[in-house]
Amino acid sequence: MPTPHSEPYLSANDRYPERSLQFDFVRATENAALSAVDWLGRGDKESADAAASDAIRGTLEQSDFCGDVVIGEGIKDNAPGIFLGERIGSWKFPSPRFNIAVDPIDGTTNISKGLPNSISVLAAAHVPHGAEAAMVNIPTFYSEKLAYGPAVVAAMAQDASLRFDLDTPVTQILERVAKALGKNVRQVYVVVLDRSRHAKLIAEIRAAGAALRLISDGDVTAAVSPSLFDTGIDLYLGTGGSPEGVLTAAGVLALGGDQQLRMWPRDDAERAEINATPAAADLRRIFYARDLVTSPSAIFCATGISDSALLPGVKLIGRKVITHSILLRSQSRTLRYIKTVHDLDFKTIRRSPDRKDHYV
Repeated sequence: MPTPHSEPYLSANDRYPERSLQFDFVRATENAALSAVDWLGRGDKESADAAASDAIRGTLEQSDFCGDVVIGEGIKDNAPGIFLGERIGSWKFPSPRFNIAVDPIDGTTNISKGLPNSISVLAAAHVPHGAEAAMVNIPTFYSEKLAYGPAVVAAMAQDASLRFDLDTPVTQILERVAKALGKNVRQVYVVVLDRSRHAKLIAEIRAAGAALRLISDGDVTAAVSPSLFDTGIDLYLGTGGSPEGVLTAAGVLALGGDQQLRMWPRDDAERAEINATPAAADLRRIFYARDLVTSPSAIFCATGISDSALLPGVKLIGRKVITHSILLRSQSRTLRYIKTVHDLDFKTIRRSPDRKDHYV
């Protein structure tokens, strides 16, 4: 029995509330994927995004937690979505408090064109009692990023000569990753977003002889992939969306990998805007995954919409729909792949703003 001066007994679910809520978060990304897939190839990414956002919001309002959205994709690109500062969850007292990072569709351009590599993704970090936050919001539209897996993390911890960061020349990064993994550079697989701003980076990777994989969209999948044991991807490099970087941090932490991120102002106007805020002090700072997601109790979950290296997309077979999801929990380093079969004669999704259940 606790004494008057001891801490009260807390169950595992009280200490790590994400454990009892993790499948609620998966249901939210499942419902977002089921809602968004109707827009696959229809050339209307905003309607797809709105449908996925409504499904996540409506699903999670039935779950007892207090969710503060600290990373919302809508605030980044002025699209319909779940916004920075929004509250989701039931907010019933005394429910646990979470910081939420969400991208209802990572790969909206891909879904509008009917292309692979679109997912619905969400990360949640428990905010401990007395703490202000459990996630860091990066104010720039884009950030420089570098993501790698647990084998590279372990090698750098054991051998200081293998360490690298965002300021290390690309050729040296590739050589050190190759040595850490027991490969030669030609066997190192690197993913980069196919953007004109990456022309110099792409040329350097090719000149070094590494195996380059260009993608058109969906850098959350790309940045998490090096930390998974079965994707064949060793490294993610390039400049991409800052919100997606925070989502990635939750995923790589749960897998034992790491990510480096640094703000990348797009132009002089954005740089001046940042310089007028306290964030100016961190403009040159390299954030690691643990700097971005500070709570040890965090989850990352995603559901495939169209096929990607991370997950198969939604499959319709008669009156059944199959979804594939991934669920990562940082406290236990648990990785779950979840295959769910939904019966369209019974499956409903609660959507906002009408808060009614709708058949899929």
